[in-house]
Formats: sequence, structure tokens, C-alpha cells
Amino acid sequence: MKKRIASFAFGLCCFALSHSLFAQTTLVNPILTGFYPDPSIVRVGTDYYLVNSTFSYFPGIPVLHSKDLKNWKQIGNVIDRPSQMDFMGERLTRGLFAPAIHYYKGLFYVTCTDIDHDGNFIATAKNPAGPWSNPVRVPQVKGIDPSLYFDEATDKAYIIYNSDAPDRKPLYSGHRTIQIYELDYKTLKVVGEQKQLVNGGVDLSKKPVWIEAPHIMKVKDWYYLYAAEGGTSMNHTEVVFRSKSVLGPFVPYENNPILTQRGLPADRKDPITSAGHAQFIEGPDGKWYAIFLAVRPYEGDYYNTGRETFIAPVTWKDEWPIVDPDNKVIPYTYPAAWKEVKQKDALPQSGNFAYTLRFDKQLDPSFLFMRTVDSSSFSLSKKAGLTMKLKPETVMDLSNPSFIGKRQQHLYSSAETELTFAPKSEKEKAGLIIFQDESHFYYLCQSMSQGKRVLQLHKGKPREKAMELLTEVPLTSKAGKVGLRISSQGGTYSFSYADDAKNWKLLKDNVDAKFLSTKEAGGFIGCLYGMYATSSGEPTTNSASFEYLTYKGDDPMYKK
Repeated sequence: MKKRIASFAFGLCCFALSHSLFAQTTLVNPILTGFYPDPSIVRVGTDYYLVNSTFSYFPGIPVLHSKDLKNWKQIGNVIDRPSQMDFMGERLTRGLFAPAIHYYKGLFYVTCTDIDHDGNFIATAKNPAGPWSNPVRVPQVKGIDPSLYFDEATDKAYIIYNSDAPDRKPLYSGHRTIQIYELDYKTLKVVGEQKQLVNGGVDLSKKPVWIEAPHIMKVKDWYYLYAAEGGTSMNHTEVVFRSKSVLGPFVPYENNPILTQRGLPADRKDPITSAGHAQFIEGPDGKWYAIFLAVRPYEGDYYNTGRETFIAPVTWKDEWPIVDPDNKVIPYTYPAAWKEVKQKDALPQSGNFAYTLRFDKQLDPSFLFMRTVDSSSFSLSKKAGLTMKLKPETVMDLSNPSFIGKRQQHLYSSAETELTFAPKSEKEKAGLIIFQDESHFYYLCQSMSQGKRVLQLHKGKPREKAMELLTEVPLTSKAGKVGLRISSQGGTYSFSYADDAKNWKLLKDNVDAKFLSTKEAGGFIGCLYGMYATSSGEPTTNSASFEYLTYKGDDPMYKK
């Protein structure tokens, strides 16, 4: 009898162990919704850390942490002190391009390009949550998208990057190369001369364009160099080369590209497009996965959510890595054979979700400012919420207006707030904005007109540093608070208000969303919902208070 009980108990333990080993979760694409482009990832033990481009928004280069590649929590930013980097005077689509994160011998490294000023640089930290060092420039590295490779066998480091065509004489538009330097990882200085690894791309005779975002990894006896090719749009791809030496020669895979969504039917349902800019990582199950960027258009090549971060499994065939060869169309979900690990106080990042942020303690680290942070221009309190001083600067300037933004993360979404504001002139405005860039935005705000309180909807005027009034209504309620709501419905936006902060009224619907798309506006960034207060060029002591920000996302592809 005792043997039977012991055997039964042993069987239960084995079942529990087996169940834990093969626990299932579902990875939902994108794993980071909204404007999270150019992902780079590193694994340290059982922890994953991921960074993205932020261009001229501040703080720069968010650092996100995960245990399961599904649930992500932002733990810091690499550029979080104005003294580290200055983006003033730059368009928001400039600034920081394509960071890469690495770990070696107890230290984290992030490489990146400040496209207009500092060029390529490296920042380091013992803790990925920060503080990060001041950026160290690497002036010899001329180009973009730098990444590092640490060769443990030789204890040497290398910096790999996109650069000009040989002798700066391109054979065609978009002709670029991949170059490499040895790097002294202790002094962060290059060693010797640069060496060309790839000229043009997979096949120079076919005039490949924009070979960029290179990474090197070693698996077994092969060094793999993989990179994006085709440009970060509809023709985006990922290609791979390999060599027995880190310095080449690198031979391309005969079945490149190993990841793309080009050439698929344009009328497919809920399309994912523009896939590329990948980095490979081992998952919790010991298998390989690709983290990459792609987009979700609501029509054609129109999307307002920017380039997002996706995941897909990697299959090895004849010692070549191929991203999900079983699916030509990137799925929105993948089963994963490991246990889900949720993180405390982490905002949701994938699928449909909703949350309300209160402003009684501190701002969530995902909030973005324009170019720098002016801590004297806002305050937080349990009673008033977020109080923002009206500044003369506007979102049309290349400066630091009184603006605090949160990414639009869904095609179908809404952002809502409650505003307390007493304008003193027609130039004073405060409210909620949906913002793509300095010329492309819609602004729902409270202001004055002919001495009376009004609610206005403005639209940016491209290349004019101005905005036009689309509609205006009087605010008749004596209540001091006004509810403001902006909703996206794929190709349109709608704007609502509650002048008593309770009963909502539609101000205007069916407003063209394509005006805020990356395709129409250009550049590399996605839309933000922002709280914004301005005195339109005139000094003032006035301020506006926002009680909360509620965000809701409700995309149809997640309702199946």
C-alpha cells in the first residue's frame, strides 16, 4: 500500500513538472503596439531587455523588461537627462535612429545614432533601468544603425553599421554597405581600420537598396550577419549571410529574404506589412525567435500607429535561420510552450486593452515630451492632477512646448481627459491633441472667442507653421471642468466633449485620419495623444489642469 501511495505521489509530481515545462501561453502581435520602431533585444539569464527608437522625443530610447517575451514593462530610458543629449531645433522625425542593446561581462551597452548632431555613440549601464552613462561618441563610425558583437572566444568586440557606398560613389540610389571596426570595449574606441562586409546587399547586380540594421551572432561554427534590406516600407525585408570568420567573407543565403511581407495580396484581411529590421534571440524554451518591426495599415499603406514591435519563431534549415517558414502571412498570435510571467504595475502592451492614468504621484515612464523636459513647466498633485503652465512655444515650433504625449497604440482607440482651464485671451489654449508631426495634427481645445469661452477643433497646416479652425462651439455650462475625448476609427477620427464633465456631445466626426498617416506626413514616427497648453507666442502666467488620461484600444483583429 505504501508503495502504491509513493508511486501515485511520484506520478503527481511528474505530471506537475511536465505541466509546468509545457505550460502554454499565447504571444500576441505586435508585442509592443504603437510607435515602438527599430527593436533590439538582449537576453541576460532569464531576463529580456528591449529598446526602440524615439527620434526627437524625450526621454529617449525606452528600456523594457520581460520574462516571457509577451508581458513587457518599461523600466527606464537610456537618454533621461537633458544634459545627455540636445534635440532642440530638430524635427521630431530626426534625433535618435535605431538603437541596439548588448550585455557583456556585467555591463549593458546601447549603441545608437543621433542623426543630425552627435552621430554614432555608445552608452553603458550596470543596471538596464539606469542610470545610463553620458553618450560616448564614436566619430570614426560614419553611418547609421550601429550594433556590437562580443566574441567571447577572443574577448574582442566589434561595431557593425550601415555606411556609404565604396569610395562614396554609389552605383544607384540607395546603394549602401555594411562596415565593421574592431572596438576596444573598455575604452569604447575603435581599433585599426574599418572593413567592408557587404556591398549593396544580397546581389549587387540587382541593385539592392538600404542594407541596414546589421547584427552579428555566432551559432556553432558560423558567424551570421543579418540585416534589413529594401527600405523600411512596403518592400522591407530581412536577409542573412554567414562566414567562418567575424571579418568575412560573408556569403548570402541562396533563399533570401528570410523575412518579408512584400508581394502578398493587397486585399488580405487585417494585413501586416513592412516587416524587417529583425534581431534573433533564444526564447525561454531554448528555441530561436525574431523580434522585428512591421506595421498594421487600416487601408493600403496608411497607418497612424507608427512602426510596431513583432515576434515570430525562427526555424533552422541547413544551418540557416529562417523566420517562420510555415506562414507567408505573419499571424497575430503564436502558441508558446512556456509559462506566462506578468509584471507588477506594468501597463498592457499587446492585444486590446484600456487603462486610466492618474497624476497624483509621478508620470508613467512611457509619457513623451518634445525634444527635452522642462520640469518647471508642470506639476503633479492628488487634488489638481497634472497642472501644465501655458508656454509661448507651440507644437509647430522646433522647441519644447507644454506637451506631454502617450502613443496611439490601436487603429480603433480613444483618449479622454478632464480639463480645468480659464483662458484669459484668444491666444491661450489648452486641451487634447492627436499629433503626428509639427504640421500634421488635430487639436481639441478650450479657448476664448469674442470674450466668451469656446471649444475649438484645429487642424495643422503643412509647411505653414499655422493651424486652421475647423469648428467652434460655445461653452455654456458654468462648471469649471470640461471633458475631452478623441477617438480613432481606422481612417477617421471623431472629437467629443462634455461641457459639464458628464454628458458627452459629438463635436465633429468622420475627420480624415490619413492626414495624420506616416504615408501622407512622411518621416518615421507614429501618432501620440497629447495634453497640450499654449499661449501662442505670448508670455502668460496661466495654467491648465488635467485630472486623468484614459486610453482604450479596441482593434477588430483581436476579437476573433
